[in-house]
Amino acid sequence: MRPHRYAALVGAGALAVALSPALPAAAADAQTVTVGAVRPVQPATEGSRVPVDVAVSTSDGRPLAAAVTVRWATGAGTATPGVDYATASGVLTFPAGSPSGTARPVTVTLHRDRAAETAETVPLTLDSADATVGTAPTVVIDAHGLPYLDRRLPVRRRVDDLLARMTLAEKIGQMTQAERAAVADDPGRVARWQLGSVLSGGGSTPASNTPAAWVEMVNGLQAQAMTTRLQIPLIYGVDAVHGHGNVYGATVFPHNVGLGATRDPALVERVGHATAAEVRATGIPWNFAPCVCVSRDERWGRSYESFGEDPALVVSMETVIDGLQGRPGRLADDDRVLATAKHFAGDGDTDYDEATAAANEGRPWWEQKYPIDQGVTVTDRDHFARVDLAPYGPAVRRHRVGSVMPSFSSVDWTEDGLGNPTKMHANPDLITGELKGRLGFDGFVITDWEGIHQIPDPADPTNGGLTGYKVRVGVNAGSDMFMEPNTAEQFEQLLLAEATAGRVSQARIDDAVRRILRQKFALGLFEQPYASAANVDQVGSAAHRAIGREAAAKSQVLLKNSGQALPLRPDTKLYVAGRNADDLGNQAGGWTIAWQGVSGADTIPGTSILDGIREVAPQARVTYSADASAPTGDAQVGVVVVGETPYAEGYGDVGGPECGWCTVPQQEEKSLRLQPADRAVVDKVCAALPTCVVLVVSGRPQVVTDQLGEIDALVASWLPGSEGAGVADVLFGRRPFTGRLPVSWPRAEAQVPINVGDADYRPLYPFGWGLRTDPARSRLAAVAADRPQVRAALAAATWNADGSLRNAPEVLPLLGRQLRGGDPALVDAILAVVRDAAQAAVVRGTAPADWAALIADAEHAQLTGDPLRAFTLLVRVVR
Repeated sequence: MRPHRYAALVGAGALAVALSPALPAAAADAQTVTVGAVRPVQPATEGSRVPVDVAVSTSDGRPLAAAVTVRWATGAGTATPGVDYATASGVLTFPAGSPSGTARPVTVTLHRDRAAETAETVPLTLDSADATVGTAPTVVIDAHGLPYLDRRLPVRRRVDDLLARMTLAEKIGQMTQAERAAVADDPGRVARWQLGSVLSGGGSTPASNTPAAWVEMVNGLQAQAMTTRLQIPLIYGVDAVHGHGNVYGATVFPHNVGLGATRDPALVERVGHATAAEVRATGIPWNFAPCVCVSRDERWGRSYESFGEDPALVVSMETVIDGLQGRPGRLADDDRVLATAKHFAGDGDTDYDEATAAANEGRPWWEQKYPIDQGVTVTDRDHFARVDLAPYGPAVRRHRVGSVMPSFSSVDWTEDGLGNPTKMHANPDLITGELKGRLGFDGFVITDWEGIHQIPDPADPTNGGLTGYKVRVGVNAGSDMFMEPNTAEQFEQLLLAEATAGRVSQARIDDAVRRILRQKFALGLFEQPYASAANVDQVGSAAHRAIGREAAAKSQVLLKNSGQALPLRPDTKLYVAGRNADDLGNQAGGWTIAWQGVSGADTIPGTSILDGIREVAPQARVTYSADASAPTGDAQVGVVVVGETPYAEGYGDVGGPECGWCTVPQQEEKSLRLQPADRAVVDKVCAALPTCVVLVVSGRPQVVTDQLGEIDALVASWLPGSEGAGVADVLFGRRPFTGRLPVSWPRAEAQVPINVGDADYRPLYPFGWGLRTDPARSRLAAVAADRPQVRAALAAATWNADGSLRNAPEVLPLLGRQLRGGDPALVDAILAVVRDAAQAAVVRGTAPADWAALIADAEHAQLTGDPLRAFTLLVRVVR
């Protein structure tokens, strides 16, 4: 017999009544008793006999002091008594001494009429003179026999059939998404509001933040959606932007800026797949990631959510979408989720508002405004297409991303004069015309958090909430689902009024719902609406943590390495200092456990950088002092780990508001310079020890130019996530340093914004810079088979003993001729060799004055598929 499609319902049957832990003995007359459904919603098929459990619980957790009698009866629902079910009633008795939590069944008999039908409900009533009645159970006779439920039919046919059966109110419900907290205390709102979706914002978790509790919570809400007549399942969404960061115990991967530094699209795809597996294991089929913005100004507090400053780099990292969604047609797999490309478009390219930053000075944090986040992209259409829109074509056409989220930002075209910006959520030319039209996007558009609230209403300009005008402009601009965390019901009422009045067309609503339903069918939610808890062990699994460790290692960028200070010897006497050496919260950054992240050593399970050092080099003698107050003793090397504390959108803006409700370390003013205490630790340790290694754990570059002379080795560690051992792996040479800068590292704060391609480009370290610690000759030898000229270039006399290039004029011409028609591995190896030589020339002081622009432009050329140009530019630095 084929298993019932709801057999995987896990957790929706959790007691609706609280089963409290045992308390000290109390007088019998102080005990209160509650009776209610074990499973508030009981799905069933017609023609079956349905057992429905009713449970009793006591306030003190002790056995019943006196017998409890409960009268039950079938009540009035949408099912027809005598036709769809047999009316019934009876009495349950729980004898004195029954343990708290005892459950007893009643049986509801359903009839079979063999006609295709929508779902129908049979509520049960409970009554007791001896106890308080909690949640009463409802039996739901599943919809059956209808074409949209037939998995054998094409999705298009199923969508057409379902859409034709829906009322306007049901369609509007599908377009509405509420926040978990808005329905948690009354899950019945899911059904009453006919919601299409629920989300968890950053830090919005079940009371017990465990993977199993997430499954139970999601299934409990899904059970409510299954009480509606058409049983259209919810799609639950979450921001898993660097792993499933909301869930305690999940693998936390490096943020996107670090992944961009890896230059490893295959690795990034594996990160996406591991993230998807952990998200789906907790019952969630939809991820609001990845951010495919192009970060053009590191003062932006979300810059670490970008893969980099060059759209070509961002495009190369969009393999993460393949990791999340899997191959076409595989969305229903239990290790894949729907991905979201965000934020369409221009959010990384908004202008910094100096006046706002200046006005923030001296004001309380709650009165300060964001100087760059959610701002205005002031640009011409050509620049916008080349930079800001560039990642979306490949995301849609190559990677088939299933949803797209508009940006909070606005765009102000220079062609028609300045001062008339349009909010992206109100921009039909870009959402409907560009995204859905020219790019051919056939998924659905989900607004950002209360995104349409920011659309100015000319008739009510000071209203920061919802109005009918904002709703119709947002819908007509092309958004399909609306993230209305706490105003879902109001949104539905306003949209119903706008549609009834003809200001939003039925065709626009049908288009939106059609797009949403297509993805729900593709995810297999109609066949398997409830999540299984069978895969919760995937969350934080050893296999996923190994991927996180590899990603952390490959994200490290070695900026300076005087005297080959790195890699360290495994038996080195180390003095480790700095506040970020042993703080997993700082190491993980924002969007971890809470929206803005949380500072603290025990914020998440994982390995701090200090833990990693001790694990990777057990023979090293390590002294640790966060503030460098402990004596350095006979230490030979200082490792100073400094940088930023966590932040996210808005509160991460340089010159913006500090996060007044965050942990104390996070309340510091955001800056592109190291904090004074960090600078002091660097000065103290570097002055005291012969070799000084500095790691900068941050979401963006930190200006260290004035301290660079005292630092022997400088590493951009970014935000490596939960696996700090990956950082230690490269420090001690278990893995080589291979990362390259995804953004330009400024020489001074006044240079920002600074990006590859700028006319006057003189950063401290250019886009694409990254010293390596593996021998260049060995890399080349690995791809030399059956290539005589490459083998000729490997002649021993042209290389130094450490594997670095000795005779560039002889070797480089041989290699350059291999670039045409070369396979990617060969091209990468050749360009890595010439890049090493170019960077060596810079370190020696023999490079030309424009070396930074040449290296950055070469990196861009390689990313855009022009290796010959990349080679030529790098050779100019060598010579």
